Amino acid sequence: MVSDVAIQAWGRSMAAFKERDLHLVKKALAIAVLAIERQPGPFQSLLDQADMKTLLGELIESDSELAHYLRAARIAVTGSPD
Repeated sequence: MVSDVAIQAWGRSMAAFKERDLHLVKKALAIAVLAIERQPGPFQSLLDQADMKTLLGELIESDSELAHYLRAARIAVTGSPD
């Protein structure tokens, strides 16, 4: 199955991703959300994090897929799966 996703913002299509590109976008968003969460203080961009969470939620198709990307993000950011 080929998965196509068009990213929409302000009523316009901004980009279209499929297959490996879509996987990389999901993984990058999950890593960025976790990295921002771990950055306390004035450099923590909560607005960017909220927007990234929203976009990731729109791209993710199931709870199990979300769990997969969150685990991958933890491994990338912390070096540990748990």
